[in-house]
Amino acid sequence: MFGYVRPCRPELKCRDFDLYQATYCGLCRCLRRRYGLIAPMLLNFDFTFLALLLWEPEDSFAPCRGRCHANPLVKRPMCPDSRALELAADESVILTWWKLRDSVRDDGPWGGLPARWLSWLIGPAYRRAAGRCPDFDETVRSCLEELALLERDSCPSLDRTADTFARLLQCAAPREGEQGRVLAQLLYHLGRWIYLADARDDLEEDRRAGRYNPVAARYGPQGDDRALGLTMDSSLELMGAALQLGEFGCRKALLENIVYLGLPLVQRAVFDGTWKELKKQKIWRNDT
Repeated sequence: MFGYVRPCRPELKCRDFDLYQATYCGLCRCLRRRYGLIAPMLLNFDFTFLALLLWEPEDSFAPCRGRCHANPLVKRPMCPDSRALELAADESVILTWWKLRDSVRDDGPWGGLPARWLSWLIGPAYRRAAGRCPDFDETVRSCLEELALLERDSCPSLDRTADTFARLLQCAAPREGEQGRVLAQLLYHLGRWIYLADARDDLEEDRRAGRYNPVAARYGPQGDDRALGLTMDSSLELMGAALQLGEFGCRKALLENIVYLGLPLVQRAVFDGTWKELKKQKIWRNDT
């Protein structure tokens, strides 16, 4: 994941902000307990959104208190351990490891050294996570291999490449029934949106490095923000429609903030070139 999925902090109600922070801290604790002291380094806003989606609907929010990984002297409100946090932790390790391996391939023998070292460092955690979620691990592997082939062939179709990554993320919600179909639809279009946002964000860097970029392959070296914006807006609309069909309990208002306000804000920042500064900011401050 890439850090694009975040709430719009100024529009969050206090209870939704507390819920988001407790989920973030709960996921951090879950990563540490399941995968060791290094694992919390993998935490980002995208995985927090995944945990919020996977949670069983609740009428109210009842956090516990736990010691902060970054500052053990401080106790913070945290969501208690749950299947949603465990699954989000497992999948975050798997996704991060495969993304690092993808970076090793894309960046070459020297440029890929940092990713190679990090993938070796989290290798034991990845093997445990893959053992817990073998179907998800296999889907991520096969989709990334398919995506690598499309990129190697300089595929001019934006839909084919975006669809491959979307199918990868779609499998992050292994639930059945109506709620499972809602989550699959929502995550599919989220994956598609993330892939396109990342492609637009990397457009200039890829052009200078001579690397394949799906936006450049479809629209030319300078891209076409109007056309790209239309297809990304379509994914956002379909995500919003899926969100309204699902049962998310007390987390629904927070999820609506992310889908209806946070993602469009990030999309505008990616297009106007301010995203690199925005992503450095923390949502814990009111000025973001």
